[in-house]
Amino acid sequence: MATVNLSDYKPLQIDDAGSFRIGIVVSEWNDFVTHNLRDAALQILQQEGVPAQNINVFKVPGAFELSYASMQLCKENTFDAVISIGCVIRGETPHFDFVCSAVAQGIKDCNILTDVPTIFCVLTDDTKEQSVARSGGDLGNKGVEAAVTALQMIDFKRKLSGTSGHIGFVS
Repeated sequence: MATVNLSDYKPLQIDDAGSFRIGIVVSEWNDFVTHNLRDAALQILQQEGVPAQNINVFKVPGAFELSYASMQLCKENTFDAVISIGCVIRGETPHFDFVCSAVAQGIKDCNILTDVPTIFCVLTDDTKEQSVARSGGDLGNKGVEAAVTALQMIDFKRKLSGTSGHIGFVS
């Protein structure tokens, strides 16, 4: 069980967030969870200064398709970060293990094979109740964490290129 509330974070107040472009890929499977994750991510991105017109949301049928869609967005090179949102809940067969492993590897591949930070916001829970708790329930919302991570990774990348930023780097 998680020990922190996933919605707790200190506002980042990024000076140039208005120039950030973010793609969000959302699985429609288990949409009672994924839509809550999406909505929380959108709220934080806009709260931190990313204009709504700079955020594009794309739907895919299930979690397995997140890797393909995320890689396509990364290859387009029009987004500063991609957030991949999904939810896989354990069932009675090993299908859960195969899907979770494939999605994690696919998102990892986006990160090492492209120059676009791709954020893993895929809940892999044993029960529906655990997923609900992490998508706006008792434990907060993992979508908040994903949005914050995307903003921090964009800032990290821009700092490396010398084009911007001030989040958390110590000189």
